[in-house]
Amino acid sequence: MTAFIEVQSADMVFNTQKGRFHALQNINLTIEQGEFITLIGHSGCGKSTLLNLIAGLLPTTTGVVLCDGREVNAPGPERAVVFQNHSLLPWLSCFDNVYLGVESVFGSREKKPQLAARAHAALDLVGMSHASAKRPHEISGGMKQRIGIARALAMEPKVLLMDEPFGALDALTRAHLQDELLKIVARTKSTVVMVTHDVDEAVLLSNRIVMMSNGPAATIGEILSVDLPHPRNRVELAENPRYVSCRKAVLDFLYTRQARLPEAA
Repeated sequence: MTAFIEVQSADMVFNTQKGRFHALQNINLTIEQGEFITLIGHSGCGKSTLLNLIAGLLPTTTGVVLCDGREVNAPGPERAVVFQNHSLLPWLSCFDNVYLGVESVFGSREKKPQLAARAHAALDLVGMSHASAKRPHEISGGMKQRIGIARALAMEPKVLLMDEPFGALDALTRAHLQDELLKIVARTKSTVVMVTHDVDEAVLLSNRIVMMSNGPAATIGEILSVDLPHPRNRVELAENPRYVSCRKAVLDFLYTRQARLPEAA
């Protein structure tokens, strides 16, 4: 595998009413094509800011972000984002919400039947074909997130960026969508970068877990490789020694070493 996403010496500084806020400092990260990376850390450590740099939603103050060898300096269809809020247009059906994304990317070179086929295929991929005619207020929170994921996948992005997409869901719905996401990624071979607060979610889904230090001026504290075979089964993994070891390593970083950093500073 070769480097597909590269974050090189990136800093992010925000100008606020109280002065300059140094959110991220000297971020260096290389992601290979087809990897599933999770970003984890305490609130305020810059996880979402780093995701937004990769998405092109924010420009780096210093440093550079590269995707497939090209500098990222604006949003682009090769990098689709799924937010915690599903961001569906309430007056459109589920199909039309997905179709809107498809049309924005492929509308200039494909006819309407081809665009519709892409939208239907994406809905089928996330198991939501039965709700294609419904509007967002007629479906559950978990279903809304599936539609958001379908819209992103329908654009055939090179990178899928996810900002705590399951954070607002109940535990059972979240677990079900995590399992579905693993299946989708296995089929699409997508490169995924996902922000999470959930240690078990990070270990279950990731090839590597990027653990962020406390902010301000947060940076990458450690990167943990999760050497667990695919497909992954959450029930079987519960007693897997490697799973337990990875989970303990992340907890130790977050709640032992990082908890002491403010006192040591």
